[in-house]
Amino acid sequence: MQTFNIHEAKTHLSKLVELAANGENFIIAKAGRPMVEVSPISKPHRTKKRVGFMNEEVLIPDDFDSLNQEEILKNFGIEE
Repeated sequence: MQTFNIHEAKTHLSKLVELAANGENFIIAKAGRPMVEVSPISKPHRTKKRVGFMNEEVLIPDDFDSLNQEEILKNFGIEE
């Protein structure tokens, strides 16, 4: 397993991240003493669902904001 000192790691961070992403483990050392072991993430992060993923599969009525308005107001004791 390769070892890189902190200065080297800071200087070549993007290369080391790529190395880890490709499955390589390595150690970062300070003054020759191993401090941390870097390894790739074993499973990918879940991505957030994007807005509109069901676009045109679900229909929202034009009066959505006022659906059942009378019934809701009645349930709260408010009469129009």
